[in-house]
Amino acid sequence: MWFELSDEGESVESEISTALTALQKEVDDAEVKALLSGENDRYNAILTIHPGAGGTESQDWASMLLRMYLRWADRDHFQVQVIDTNPGEEAGISRATIAVNGPYAFGYLSAEAGVHRLVRISPFDANKRRHTSFASVFVYPDIEDNIEIKIEEKDLKVDTYRAGGPGGQHVNVTDSAVRITHIPTGIVVQCQNERSQFRNREVAMKVLRARLYEHYLEQQNEKLQAIEDSKMEIGFGSQIRSYVMHPYRMVKDHRTKHETGDVDRVMDGDLDDFIKAYLLSKKEKPQ
Repeated sequence: MWFELSDEGESVESEISTALTALQKEVDDAEVKALLSGENDRYNAILTIHPGAGGTESQDWASMLLRMYLRWADRDHFQVQVIDTNPGEEAGISRATIAVNGPYAFGYLSAEAGVHRLVRISPFDANKRRHTSFASVFVYPDIEDNIEIKIEEKDLKVDTYRAGGPGGQHVNVTDSAVRITHIPTGIVVQCQNERSQFRNREVAMKVLRARLYEHYLEQQNEKLQAIEDSKMEIGFGSQIRSYVMHPYRMVKDHRTKHETGDVDRVMDGDLDDFIKAYLLSKKEKPQ
């Protein structure tokens, strides 16, 4: 027996379908977020795009990637600030830098770091020949302003001693000088110029905070340098993903083998499946 849905029944069915789609997205988002356990994953991100060799072709491809990431950020409700763009000679861009702000922005976008390859019929070639273009994407965690100096008493060894040198009789006959050792880092600071032990400790703690800030900043710079050193050459053999628009249509990630034939959807910012596949592959990879 056949039944026809009334208009009301169709409306309910549509609402259920919409609710299920929204629920599935929430589940997918939660699953991906569970994969973001890296030290810097929670930070905002700085993303840069540079075209490879090839002049106008690669510069146009770089501008297409910039549009893709701006669309992705908008779809996933991240805030974006375009920090720097430089137009190409004829079309496209010769570089771009954007800040992507929101929870786990770096964790998500770390999946995009590498060389992206485009194959298409060139709109700049009067003979309509097929061209291959490259552009590099790089992602940095925005951590410079996130140094928090927390000093716990259990991490300190405080020694007092009798100050030497000029300073008056009181300085010379009391244990007013203070030496503080920060046990986790081994940093040692001391102060003996003030008359009271309290003031010497206060000044020493101020110096310790500055020394610790410098220490942690240096650590961060070393991490960023390690990330910088991991950049790949922009060219054949180093691409992470290919976008083919001719003679067939496909986007394929060479690290995860994830692919889709809907190139337009990807270029319009729908990258979540690629990002999820990358994060899953990273988790499954033996350490």
